[in-house]
Amino acid sequence: MKILMVCLGNICRSPLAHGVLQQLVHRKGLDWTVDSAGIGGWHVGNPPDHRAIAIARRYGVDISEQRAQQFSDSHFDAFDHILAMDRRNLRSLMTQAKTADHRARVQLFLDDSEVPDPYYDNDLFEPVYRLVLQRCNELIDILK
Repeated sequence: MKILMVCLGNICRSPLAHGVLQQLVHRKGLDWTVDSAGIGGWHVGNPPDHRAIAIARRYGVDISEQRAQQFSDSHFDAFDHILAMDRRNLRSLMTQAKTADHRARVQLFLDDSEVPDPYYDNDLFEPVYRLVLQRCNELIDILK
């Protein structure tokens, strides 16, 4: 199983989801690949936002070695599930998808809701982390 988390810049939400799911998968001994990417390329090569690193670290998840990458067409064939953090990201991915098979791999991380972007609000990092943790546990139950 290969899962890709996608947000706008790949520095807040998707690295958190990537790190949390990767840790849970490892603990459960599942042979899954987890990664993350951003729609935009502004932060390519940079580590996650320092606030995302801090909240993850508070809960024992190390995302400090991740580096932002931009989503590319090659990700459609490389991943079984491509999970968008919000509807804007979902629309971008669906626009970029060239085939029905590619579109079938893309869905919202939260079935019918969005993960709020904490970039402009420090107080959102904690609730976003909790939301991501809950959903990652659910995803393991759904996908395994």
